[in-house]
Amino acid sequence: MKFAIVLFALFAVAVAAPPQEVQILRSESDVGPASFKYAYETSDGAQAQADGQLKQVGKEEAIVVRGSYSFVADDGLTYTVNYVADENGFQPQGAHLPVAPEA
Repeated sequence: MKFAIVLFALFAVAVAAPPQEVQILRSESDVGPASFKYAYETSDGAQAQADGQLKQVGKEEAIVVRGSYSFVADDGLTYTVNYVADENGFQPQGAHLPVAPEA
């Protein structure tokens, strides 16, 4: 009986342990009047990078952004999304994302 109580107590302590604090391993940015770049990486496996450029679209100015981000999900797998965001909207691509059927 004592063994079961000790085992239960150890299990409770392990489950109640606070989550690890995430550390920033790398952080870079460069922001200008017509463009920007940034990148970061954290200790939990998350990463992101993007760069944006000002673009003339007809008579309007728009920002075109190309980038990617990745993260480690609860299932332990790393998921990556590559994207473009421009006058046509946000256009993500990733092996885990659903794809619309051809029209």
